Amino acid sequence: MTADPGTPTATYRLQLQPAFPFAAAERAVPYLASLGVSHLHLSPVLEAVPGSTHGYDVVDHSAVRAELGGVAGLRALARTARAHGLGLIVDVVPNHMAAPAPERLNAPLWEVLRNGSKSPYARWFDIDWRAQDGKVLLPVLGGPLGEEWRRLRIEDGTLRYYDHAFPLRPGTEGLPLPALLDAQWYRLGWWRLARTELNYRRFFTISELIAVRVEDPEVFRATHATLLELVREGVVDGLRIDHPDGLADPEGYLRRLDRAVRAATGDGHGGDGRGTTPEGEGGQRTAPENGGGQRLTPEDERGQRTAPENGGGRGTASDGENGQRLTPEDERGQRTAPEDGDGLRLTPEGEGGRRAAPEDGGRGAAPEGGGGRWTVVEKILARDEPLPASWPVAGTTGYDALHHIDGLFVDPDGLEKLTALYRAFAASPADLGGDWAATVRRAAREVVTHELAAEVARLTRTASRFCAADVRLRDHAPWALRTAIREVLVRLPVYRPYASVGTPPATDADAVLLRSAAAGAREAFTVPLEARVVEVVRDAALGRLGDGPDHRDFCARFAQTAAALRAKSVEDTAFYRYTPLLSAGEVGGDPGRPAVTPEEFHAFAARRLRDWPAGGTVLSTHDTKRSADARARVTALTECPAWWGRTVAELTRSAPAPDPHLAWTAWQTALALGHGDAERLVPAVLKGVREAGLRTTWTERNAAYEEEVTAFLTAGPCAAGPSVWAAIGAEVDGPALANALGAALLHLTMPGVPDLYMGTEHLWTALVDPDNRRPPEPGAERQAQGLAAEKPLLTRAALRLRRERPEWFGPGSGYAPLTAEGPTAAHCTAFVRTGAGGRDGAITVVTRLSRRLAEAGGWGATRLPLPPGRWRDLLTGRTAEGSAALAELLSRLPVALLVRT
Repeated sequence: MTADPGTPTATYRLQLQPAFPFAAAERAVPYLASLGVSHLHLSPVLEAVPGSTHGYDVVDHSAVRAELGGVAGLRALARTARAHGLGLIVDVVPNHMAAPAPERLNAPLWEVLRNGSKSPYARWFDIDWRAQDGKVLLPVLGGPLGEEWRRLRIEDGTLRYYDHAFPLRPGTEGLPLPALLDAQWYRLGWWRLARTELNYRRFFTISELIAVRVEDPEVFRATHATLLELVREGVVDGLRIDHPDGLADPEGYLRRLDRAVRAATGDGHGGDGRGTTPEGEGGQRTAPENGGGQRLTPEDERGQRTAPENGGGRGTASDGENGQRLTPEDERGQRTAPEDGDGLRLTPEGEGGRRAAPEDGGRGAAPEGGGGRWTVVEKILARDEPLPASWPVAGTTGYDALHHIDGLFVDPDGLEKLTALYRAFAASPADLGGDWAATVRRAAREVVTHELAAEVARLTRTASRFCAADVRLRDHAPWALRTAIREVLVRLPVYRPYASVGTPPATDADAVLLRSAAAGAREAFTVPLEARVVEVVRDAALGRLGDGPDHRDFCARFAQTAAALRAKSVEDTAFYRYTPLLSAGEVGGDPGRPAVTPEEFHAFAARRLRDWPAGGTVLSTHDTKRSADARARVTALTECPAWWGRTVAELTRSAPAPDPHLAWTAWQTALALGHGDAERLVPAVLKGVREAGLRTTWTERNAAYEEEVTAFLTAGPCAAGPSVWAAIGAEVDGPALANALGAALLHLTMPGVPDLYMGTEHLWTALVDPDNRRPPEPGAERQAQGLAAEKPLLTRAALRLRRERPEWFGPGSGYAPLTAEGPTAAHCTAFVRTGAGGRDGAITVVTRLSRRLAEAGGWGATRLPLPPGRWRDLLTGRTAEGSAALAELLSRLPVALLVRT
């Protein structure tokens, strides 16, 4: 995939939703093409829960989402994009589907609920049928069943509860309600039971998203057929894979996907990319549309749908809610993805009898079926964690780049002072926000004990079975296994290990991390012999205890649980508790050590170019807790910590907060936004206090406290007058804009493929979702002055340069740091990008810690030695050569983008 010539030069993320469908994206194409990107990056396009603003709650893999315009709308967008020289990248959600209301929206799940473990669709979902007496627990009731009893009713052959509609097991329709409930393949339960009793895997702790077993070849085929057809047609040119760490075998999935994509692009139909439906063998169209422009795959040659109908008379495998096919057959009446001898082939033979492409052994090997497509994975890496080199992808989506870019603008000395002021002001206990490491450890224990209790219970049951089956492992009590599992999990410093039964870990680091975690976990046991259970858990997690079904299940599920624990305990809890610098609490970040030196940045960029030259880079996404420009404002506080300490104390005296931690966090949030807009600030801060879980949570609401929070925000940040914001702006605006422009230029010119989130070509301050998922306005006229007016000009110049000279920035290009000389050289970060052999190229120059620079008297005699030749700044038109005086080069803007004249 990485060697494909179709690697984007830059992508532009559009968050599709009913308020911004394919037609709106199509209207934005001319503007986005003029901006300089090469591809549009679309949020998930398959059928989702009605009204969804994100699309990650897929209900039907066979259909393009009708609310967005259906497949006809997507094809029209692709045609218009291609006419303007743009391709399409699509977000893929392999890990989960929605468990929606009404449940009929998810046809495979409906079938499972109706027919239980014997349903042909039971293999789709990660359900533990050994628990709950062979039923699926559905935690949907607003209270205990005894209190909700009167709200259940039978209507039109279904069991109804508010918006929910559940199928009835055949033959149970006439039973009295108590007997009818007992006779179903599911158990309706109080929503609070999910924490401890749930017996299906979910996305993190969201019970409305049920995990899908894409490791099963049949499930892979059914859930990817439509996407692969879109790839084959040339409608889709690349893929972003959401949350691969939730999968049982991420590498196995990515290899299957790579083979399937290569086979799809090797059948002779994928080249024109104009969105037209290609003709199949025999001259017949292989993907006729239905009346709504939705269906991508045909009925078989007998004209009959192949899947059995559900209770409502609709085919559960072939018909979605609007009649879209789920598991199509091809023209010859055969399934389009027969397995080969080992059950792994996921795509049909191409024309001429070519078999699907075999594994390429890594990246870039020539396939039999055809060329791959640029693919990146939403893998969250710890600071020094490598992406497994064997994954057949271009790289990550780029959160690792975000951390290194942001960190370059953090003043480490100022951060130390800011942290001391925070600790004195907030007075938080060490493990509740006072110390990063202690806060993470406590949050992990809370999550693994409470929110993920059901997941740990399932691991414990599995471990108990394989211990009971092995005489050498008997007498490890369930409590000891449960304790060991928890203690190892909370000590893992990464999202998950990559190990499987019968193969070595993906990296040596995985084994080292698990051994280290196990060594620490022994401390939880007072009896040394009992502590030996930790080694059992460690070896089972590494896949070294055996190769039975339970061994395989434990190895995969341990890693999946580790990923959920890391996300919930760090990103969704500790980030909101430890808040000296809110901008450091970002996806993939390390609030305990956010600062990055220029040397560390250059080393990271060089590794990126060497190992993953076509991987993604990002600054803002639909998941960042604050947009890049909002973070730039907060990061500026590390250059003026004493001022901030005085300011937040004064502001809190005039508008007291329920607690000092809230005051510190709320005022930084308002500063990030740049104003006190109640409609945006109040929901973001309330979300933060619930995620922190210090005095209220999502599941145990403290209504009185939340009312106090709202009242404080209303009387404090939201009521602050112009003089308050003018005073804040006088201190923060200048450094923040320098940070924002510097980060933008680094993002657009460092190694990797930059992904711009909608609207971020302008100065754009946004808070956590849903604030950052507002419908975009690409190309909208915006009034801006000063440096704010420069960001769109900078973005356009850099993107167009990337498009015109891809050899300077893509695979095979060069990267070399440039070192300034003089008393303030530490404030300059610069590098040169070149083509093969070091010919020609572009130079990036950015200012870091601009306030400190001004306090030191400016650039003075500091100079930047340039490579030979005369260079012109694309942003100002200024020219320079030799040893350029930074005081002159950066007199108008704090950044420069130079090319040879």
